[in-house]
This record gives sequence, structure tokens and C-alpha cells, in this order.
Amino acid sequence: MKQQDVLIIGGGAAGFFAAINIAEQNPQLSITILEKAKEGLQKVKISGGGRCNVTHAEFMPSELTQNYPRGEKELLGPFHQFMTGDTIEWFEKRGVELKIEEDGRMFPVSNSSQTIIDCFLNETKARGINVQYSQNVSNIEVKDGDTGFLISTKNETYQCEKLVIATGSSVKFWKLLEGLGHSVVQPVPSLFTFDIQDKRIQDIPGVVALDVSVSVLDTDLYSEGPLLITHVGMSAPAILKLSAFGALELAKRDYKFQIEINFIKQTPEDCLVQLKELKQQLAKKTVYKSAQLELPKRLWRKLVLASEISETDRWADLNKQQLDDLANQLTKAVFQVTGKSTFKDEFVTAGGVDLKEINFKTFESRIHKNLYFAGEVLNIDAVTGGFNFQNAWTGGFVVAKSISN
Repeated sequence: MKQQDVLIIGGGAAGFFAAINIAEQNPQLSITILEKAKEGLQKVKISGGGRCNVTHAEFMPSELTQNYPRGEKELLGPFHQFMTGDTIEWFEKRGVELKIEEDGRMFPVSNSSQTIIDCFLNETKARGINVQYSQNVSNIEVKDGDTGFLISTKNETYQCEKLVIATGSSVKFWKLLEGLGHSVVQPVPSLFTFDIQDKRIQDIPGVVALDVSVSVLDTDLYSEGPLLITHVGMSAPAILKLSAFGALELAKRDYKFQIEINFIKQTPEDCLVQLKELKQQLAKKTVYKSAQLELPKRLWRKLVLASEISETDRWADLNKQQLDDLANQLTKAVFQVTGKSTFKDEFVTAGGVDLKEINFKTFESRIHKNLYFAGEVLNIDAVTGGFNFQNAWTGGFVVAKSISN
């Protein structure tokens, strides 16, 4: 049996971050990370298309929390302990410089997730942290009187005083935690794209409408931002935000629902006024070929055809009905969603250990002393843009502080 002061189950972002910070704050402690795969930090590797979207340039805790459909209230306190500015400083101290992109996402200047992985591996090595791969935990036992834990893998038994769970969205592991008396909110997908079969978006994948508003009909779900038309439907922040904040509601509907899109963020009335002006100004031009209102040309053409306007109709020829139809297509186009697709490889779920069972001053279990949680194993998830990693860094840091003291 191997005896350790601190055992961390899960060799992902939160697990490594917790380990490194514990070792830095209390070098006397012996620390082991157990990771079930042959290598760790897999999500770090693929995040942001292999560039690793480390965090997001949002520096007010109350603003930052608004990007977490689940966890908004609970993370406010922890973000006062460690948030974006601290993350930037932490990496800079270790020679990793971050840069801010136009949309607020932050990446290593190297544009490679390997920079972050190398940083973590160098730190664990330098601080004598033991990382064990291919260690699939099969059982966790709380020792009598809550004095520590026994952890079994296929070929090893470990004993520790402090246990950190950083296993991410693992249904198998949630079952083990239920065995310890914790409640688990059942997982549903959180970041996903919408499957839509509609002739208005057929054959135009790759087209981006830069600033739209989208709402789910018969709900109060609403979002704004860029919208990308894909081979199977729609994606980009306007859709992904809806998928995150609507995760539970959309799962209930079995991912079959209607959305209404305002492509130009104007009222139908204001749009109609503009179209009537265009009818005067562009009288001799064909409507189909003269894209307006800053819409991509290919999308404009699809919406024109959907308004019963032919490819040869000139602006001067448009009747009242056609103008009304075009205004409606531009400002309140309804699309039927028939299903969902995973967003890239960054599979995120809503679900995990019930937040009521965690003390968010320390990230310690309210059920078992010396049992800590960090990252997506908890029922916390975020919209896309570096926010899920920020939750991992914050949780890992607060856990480290609690254990080191």
C-alpha cells in the first residue's frame, strides 16, 4: 500500500493545477496524481483547436460569473480569491505569456496547447509530484472516523489524508461518488450546435452573420453574437450560448424546438422603412444581386428567394407583400431544430456533484472532511471562450490553499 499526504484523482487541468499549487505552497506534502489514461491533460491538448483557450479577458468577478449557466452564484466568492488576472500572472511567472484575441479569448502567445502542457509537466517534475498514468480507480473507501481514504486501482492501493477529485464529466466516477453519499445531478450535453434542415441555409456552409439575436420559441432563452452556418445547421457563439443556458430545457424537448433569428437586430417596422428607401434608391437593380444591411451575400440571396422574390426581380418591382416577407425573413426568421451535434471535440456537460454539498470557501465536501472537488466533476459549466478552464484554475487554486494551510 502506498501512503501519500494528498492524492488527486484526475490528470486534467484542475488536477494538475491543484497539485502544482499544493506543492508550491507546502513543499513538505507528498502528492500523487492518478490518471486513468496513458497520458494526461487531454482536454488541454485539444482545446481551442489545439491552441488552448486558457481563460477569457473578463476582469470583474460579477461579470465573469455570468458566463456560467450552472455555478454563477457559487463561483462569485472563489473568483475573488483567484480569477483571470491571477491566471495570467501565474502563467507569466512560469514563462508562459498569454495574448488576448478580439473576442476576449486568451491563448498562449505560442498558439500551441503544448506550451501549457509542457509548463505543467515541468512544474510537476521540478516539485517532485508523482504522476501515475493508466490508473483506473475502482473504489474509494472512507477510513473509520473520517481520518483519511483508501483508494484502489486495478494493481495498487493508496492511502491518503486528503483526497482531491478532479475527474471531469465522468459518469462512471459520479457513480463512485454516489457510493460515498454525494448527490449527482444527472448530466446532459451543454455545448452543442443545432441541426437544421432548411433551404434558406442549404449549400452555404461557412457563411457567418456577424451580429444576430436568437431566441427559442415558447421559452425565455435568448442570446446574441456571431452565427455560423454549417453543413448540418448552425453554430458559433449565438448558438453555443443558447445551448449552454438552455441545456436542461432543450434536453427536455429532446432537441426538437423552433428558434427565431433576427439577422440584423432591428424591428420588422424599422427594417421595412429601410427596405422602402432601398426600393427608391436602387429601383433598377435586381434585389437578388444587391446584398444589403451588412449581410453576407450568399445568406442575403437565400432570404430574398424565401420571400417569393425571383432572381430577376428589380427593387422597383417589389410589391407590399414581398417587402413585408423580406422584412420578416431578416428580423424574425423561424427555423426548426431537429437535433444537436457535438461542438468540435470539446464535449461539455451540465451535471455533476450537487453544488449544495460543497463549501465554496474551500471546495471541500460538506459530507466528508478532507475530500475536495475541482473542475467539471461539479455541476458547473460555462459557455465557450475559456470559462471552463478558468473554473478549473480557480477550483484547483482554492483547493490547494485549503489543503496547504
